[in-house]
Amino acid sequence: MPVDLQALYPKLVHLMLDTVFVVDRDNQIVFVSDACEALLGYRADELTGTTITNYMHPDDLAASLASITRVMKGQPHVDFRNRYLRKDGGIVHILWSARWYEEEGVRIGVARDVTALRQAEDELRYLAHHDALTGLTNRSLFYDRLDSALHAAHRHQSGLALLFLDLDDFKLINDAHGHAVGDRVICSVARRLEGCVRETDTVARMGGDEFTVLLTDIHSTDAVSRKVEQILAVLSEPLGGALDGIAPSCSIGVACYPADGEDADTLLSHADGDMYRIKRHRSAAR
Repeated sequence: MPVDLQALYPKLVHLMLDTVFVVDRDNQIVFVSDACEALLGYRADELTGTTITNYMHPDDLAASLASITRVMKGQPHVDFRNRYLRKDGGIVHILWSARWYEEEGVRIGVARDVTALRQAEDELRYLAHHDALTGLTNRSLFYDRLDSALHAAHRHQSGLALLFLDLDDFKLINDAHGHAVGDRVICSVARRLEGCVRETDTVARMGGDEFTVLLTDIHSTDAVSRKVEQILAVLSEPLGGALDGIAPSCSIGVACYPADGEDADTLLSHADGDMYRIKRHRSAAR
C-alpha cells in the first residue's frame, strides 16, 4: 500500500522539536506546531489568530520588525536571534530560520530555543574577562577598560588615576596558614577593594596578590590621595571570622593621567615602579 506522504506532513511538523510558525502579512499567526507549548508555554490554539509581535521582548521589537521587513522583501533569514516572552513571564532566546512565500501570502519561520546556548555563551564571555578566584575584572578586560578610559579622558579633558596594589608579605600568610587560607584572604581583599570604589571605577586582579584600581573622572591629586588612604585603612583591618587574626597590609603605587603618562603602558609602569619603591622603603625601615 503506497504511503500518503502529503497526509503525513502535518504529523511530521508536529513531531519536530523546533516550533513552526506560519504568519500572514499582518503578523497574525495562522498556524503553529505543537512544540510552541514547550517554547512559549502557550498551546497552539491559544496562539493561533493572535499577533506574533505581541510575544516579542520589547527591547528586541525594533530589530525583529526590521528582520521581518527584510524577509518579506525576499531575503530569507537563517541566523536571526531575538527574545520572546513566555506565558509564565520568563524569557526565551530564539534562533530563527524564516522565509516569505508571496504566492501563499505567508511567512514561515522555524524557531529553535537557544536559551541554554546563550547562557553558556554569556558564561564563557564572563570567564574570559574575569578572574576565576575573585570574580574581579582580569588583566585582559582591565587593559580594555584602561584604554577606553584614556580615550574618554583625552576627549573630555578629564583626569584618571591608576593604583597598583601588592599585598605585603603575602607569602608568609600562605606559608603559615596554607594556600586555601591565602585564597580566602585574596577574596576578602577583593571584596574590600570593591567596597572602596564607585561603580564607574574598576578593580582588577592582575595575578597572585597584585591588584589594580582604575579611578575615572578624577579632578585632583588630593582626591586620589584620600582614596589611597581609605584603601590602606580598610585593608589593614583584621579580617575576622575564619581568618581571625590576619590583617593584611599592602603597598600602593599611583599614576595619574596625564601628569605621569598619557598611555596605558606608561601609566602601568609608573604605578608599578611607585609601588615597588614604597615596598622597598617599608622593608628598609623595619
